[in-house]
Amino acid sequence: MVDLTLDHRTLEEAHETRRYFAKFERIIQHLKGVADSIVSGDTALSSEIPVLQVYLDGLARTFTALSYKYLLAGRVSDKLPKLLNIDRQDSGFPVYQEILEMANDAMQAATHLKSLPDMKELKAAMVRHILQEQTVPLNLQFAASERHYYDLLAKDGLFWARNTPRIGWTGNVGTERRGYRLHWAVYDSQQNIPIIYVLDLEDSGRIPLAKDERRWPRAQSHLVAQSSASLKLVTIARGFDRDFDNLHPKRLRRFFVGPMYSHVFTQQTGPLRDVLSQAGGKPGDDWAFAWTTETLVASGSEFESSGFFSSVERQIYQLDPFDLAAGSEQESVGHTTQQRFILLPQRPYQILQELSPPGFADIRKYAVSPSGRILSYK
Repeated sequence: MVDLTLDHRTLEEAHETRRYFAKFERIIQHLKGVADSIVSGDTALSSEIPVLQVYLDGLARTFTALSYKYLLAGRVSDKLPKLLNIDRQDSGFPVYQEILEMANDAMQAATHLKSLPDMKELKAAMVRHILQEQTVPLNLQFAASERHYYDLLAKDGLFWARNTPRIGWTGNVGTERRGYRLHWAVYDSQQNIPIIYVLDLEDSGRIPLAKDERRWPRAQSHLVAQSSASLKLVTIARGFDRDFDNLHPKRLRRFFVGPMYSHVFTQQTGPLRDVLSQAGGKPGDDWAFAWTTETLVASGSEFESSGFFSSVERQIYQLDPFDLAAGSEQESVGHTTQQRFILLPQRPYQILQELSPPGFADIRKYAVSPSGRILSYK
């Protein structure tokens, strides 16, 4: 057994926690700005951009909630059951356990909100305390941060450890088939990063999938259960294809949102370590954010026997023709195409270009100028 906590880092001070979440807030806003520029068949269709925006918005809300939970870390640590833990080695994100604990807190949000004064009362009490005691009202500040935290948890639209698949009709395919787009997301427990999935399929069932009370819940459970970063896309698609004879996965796409690298918060090796170390003198310039898009496309279909007198349709998936290292299909990367990107401030980008390390030539780079303008480079 490997102790994964060895890769964790605890943020013990309030200023450290605030800087961490402020960094992610800026990065997510930049990602939302980048989304429109990545439109292509191998990266993201224009119709998929709103899906990505929904999950990025949810991720922003989740991080805002966590920032309130740990707002006074180091100042009222005796009132907190624990401090924020992040994955310093592989992702730069909060560890999976943080997202699970937040989901548990959300189940009790209504109860906590009933026991807490509203913000108007808390603000009035803080003013009275400052005027009368002439000290910082830490207890009241902590109560206010709790109020904000549970208020956010009580709302919809956060990014959870498991985000249930949603379905949208994309049109009929012939007279007996319907087209659907499914999308869902998970917070991967091994890599500690968000992963977004988009699946286009055809439905040849008698009852439309979106209205089928038997198949739709089963399909949702199956997809979430198989949404592990360790599984290849072709494994996920073929498993679904075989478990649902009248659902035909035509295109499956996976977005890895991360890792985040930071000279202050993470430990990186290789070229990025030198880049961020040289750029780390100025606050706000010490980060880089990577994301990857994997796509699997069905090139056709075939029929195989099912019993003595029937057959079922199975998809044939096109695997990466340039994956020359794979000696067999089992050893292949398991997708049709892969696109990799990196977003970083202007100064680290300039250093990266000057160093020109191997392995970065084929990665699309997005540089954020001091004014917030985002420029794209190959």
